[in-house]
Amino acid sequence: MSTDHRSGCPINLSLEVFGDRWSLIILRDMIFGGKRHFRELLNGSIEGIASNILADRLKRLMQLGMLTKADDPSHKQKAIYSLTEMAITLVPILAHLGAWGRVWLPVSEELSIRAELLEKGGPPMWDKFMDELRHEHLGTPSPASGPTVRATLQAGYEAVIARKAPEAGREPAT
Repeated sequence: MSTDHRSGCPINLSLEVFGDRWSLIILRDMIFGGKRHFRELLNGSIEGIASNILADRLKRLMQLGMLTKADDPSHKQKAIYSLTEMAITLVPILAHLGAWGRVWLPVSEELSIRAELLEKGGPPMWDKFMDELRHEHLGTPSPASGPTVRATLQAGYEAVIARKAPEAGREPAT
């Protein structure tokens, strides 16, 4: 990995890491979607990442120290990707990014509900989520019992989908 940087400005350096189109999307899918295998990331991306781009970004994120890769014990031909502490600590940043997007961009309700719940949950929810991710990816002791943050966010998404399903089948009023 090149050590040439345009400047030592923290915003510039962060953009050098996340300024491409896919890195944050891959991390989003790993953090919020629990995706850890190449195929899951490839086929589970609603944005439709190409396999060569995914392979390149995974390699880059590993070189940056944000991901690790190991053989998957459940399948000889699969690798499993894990977040590092460096990536896990992006949760508050992603929460703020989602909150900003909800205010200023034309988001869909079903895809923005997780951002809304994270915003309302604030730092206590983010800390709990990071602890859950540490357990899942780094093998730290299991955090507090009860529903996981990911399960809470997924339930919010599913509730919006269920509420909107009858609306989709209704004929427009004339």
